[in-house]
Amino acid sequence: MLAVARLMEAIHLKSKWSFFLDNKVSEPKSPPNLANSTLIRVMQPAPQRHSSKFSLSRLCPPRWRLPVILACGALFGLNIVLLRVSNATSYLSDDPKACVNCHIMTPQFATWERGSHARVATCNDCHVPHDNVLNKYYFKAKDGARHAFMFTFHLEPQVIKVHEPGMGVIQQNCIRCHEHLLDEGTHLAISLAQAETGQGKLCWDCHRETPHGKVNSLSSAEWARTPDLDSVMPDWLHGQLSDQSPSENEPAK
Repeated sequence: MLAVARLMEAIHLKSKWSFFLDNKVSEPKSPPNLANSTLIRVMQPAPQRHSSKFSLSRLCPPRWRLPVILACGALFGLNIVLLRVSNATSYLSDDPKACVNCHIMTPQFATWERGSHARVATCNDCHVPHDNVLNKYYFKAKDGARHAFMFTFHLEPQVIKVHEPGMGVIQQNCIRCHEHLLDEGTHLAISLAQAETGQGKLCWDCHRETPHGKVNSLSSAEWARTPDLDSVMPDWLHGQLSDQSPSENEPAK
């Protein structure tokens, strides 16, 4: 009986200790050491940032800088010479003389100058849109670039004809200037799209001699008097060469 009593007492004590251990309050955690964490962050190396100098060095190494500067200067100077020789700034104006910067446009200039339109209209009045300023200069730049490319590489045809975008512009300008002569009967304001679908005729289908005539080949006005091209030589250089005596210009023997 004594052994049984001791066994029961041991089982009771074990259950008490188990309940105590299971419900024991957890010890509070110690606060983080802010000093150590700050020290760790300070000791970490800062991320490297690429400076503009580093980017410039990668883009253009030092040994390339002088050749690049010389090449850019030569390209800039070549563009200035090209603008001067081609008289490119004249195309910003409405002066018809700009159209004869290329000698192959001589027949068109001569027939316009001796026709009735020369008294009331310039080249841009007919060949450039006038709905707004931006569209006007956009069309001039696009058409001028096309002409310059073809004339430079001698791709122009023997008989120059207006291309389709230009035909639409010319027809609209005919209507714009002669609107008071149009009506809803015989003389209709026909657009290029309507003429292409057979709903009418373009103005120059009937007025074929206006303003350039029917013969427009490059040799049709070979001896026509047209404005001479301006010299590409600067005035100061032309003056210096003119002041020299003939003996100075003669080649050395």
